[in-house]
Amino acid sequence: MSSVDLTAEAQRQLRICTACMYCDGLCPVFPAIDNQHRFELSDLSYLSNLCHNCRGCWSACQYAPPHPFAINLPATLAAVRQQSYADYLWPSALGRAFLRPMLSIVLVVGMALLFTLTAVLLSTSPAALLTGDGSPGAFYRVLPWPLMAGAAGLSLLWAVLCIALATLRYWRGIAPPLPAGAILRALRPALSDIVTLRHLGGGGPGCNDVDERPSQQRRIAHHVMVAGFLGTVLSTITASIYHHSFGWLAPYPLTSLPVLLGTGGGIAMLAGIGGLLTIERRADKQPSDPHEVQLNVAFLILLGVVTLSGLALLGLRDTAAMGGLLILHLGLVFGFFMALPFTKAIHAPFRAAALLRAAAEAQAAKRLPGKRRD
Repeated sequence: MSSVDLTAEAQRQLRICTACMYCDGLCPVFPAIDNQHRFELSDLSYLSNLCHNCRGCWSACQYAPPHPFAINLPATLAAVRQQSYADYLWPSALGRAFLRPMLSIVLVVGMALLFTLTAVLLSTSPAALLTGDGSPGAFYRVLPWPLMAGAAGLSLLWAVLCIALATLRYWRGIAPPLPAGAILRALRPALSDIVTLRHLGGGGPGCNDVDERPSQQRRIAHHVMVAGFLGTVLSTITASIYHHSFGWLAPYPLTSLPVLLGTGGGIAMLAGIGGLLTIERRADKQPSDPHEVQLNVAFLILLGVVTLSGLALLGLRDTAAMGGLLILHLGLVFGFFMALPFTKAIHAPFRAAALLRAAAEAQAAKRLPGKRRD
């Protein structure tokens, strides 16, 4: 479907939903479209990212196929959501990477692995790659710390810069015409919605993750995965403090705080990733957009492979496999950062921006007497 046809179809379905409003209360999309009759491109970008794909409206809709109206709002908004990623991504040329997410990720990660291997071969003896060494500083005898830190820093800076500028472009596209005070008052409720993933609750009982039965599975899996990711971030920060403040060099003992945080975080991430992949496999495909499914699966597989490589390095760091596993893990990490702007990770800041607009409009509506608001 062309972008013009997709826009027209999304507008058609939303106008029918606005007239019906049977699904009001299931998610923040319906309060946002209440009494709206015209939907510009910016409105569609906003609503598509406000949608959490809980599919509650699909199960409840009386106009879903085979009804002639053929309302399939989850799949339609998912397609619009993918278009918004490409439209607002920075640099714009990267938007083409969303067309074939798995291939794009493989190419970028492959180049990162090649760079890492080349850097190692140019900076150290090949024999160091086959020597089992778990003593302090062993990692830096394979790849010197300046190269390791420089590649990690530059790739992370690239990811942060691209995602920050894309989010800024997106916010400028959807920002409501409200005073700054309303936006500031909305920060707290928006942050609460972002952190708790409240709207993955489908209005309370849960989302239709797999079938018509409400479930909290996707919400729980998300929380577990994010908690695990935060654990790995804390592990990296702690290791940095060890290195720069105390002069303690990696690898650290198994009972050290960086290792405990990294191990626990990695296991939690794999549990969350496994849960989300299981839901993707079992979910009803009719209210899904096939391209979004590909984007989801590609990102989850990439994150899972990075996590597995880190745990493998931890488990085999005292063996001759340490050098090869270190190259693999570092290359995957560098590639992960480089690919991050055109993966499903972009949905997090875009959805946060959409939730901020929704909260700001809710705050403004409360100050207008007689204005209905969820």
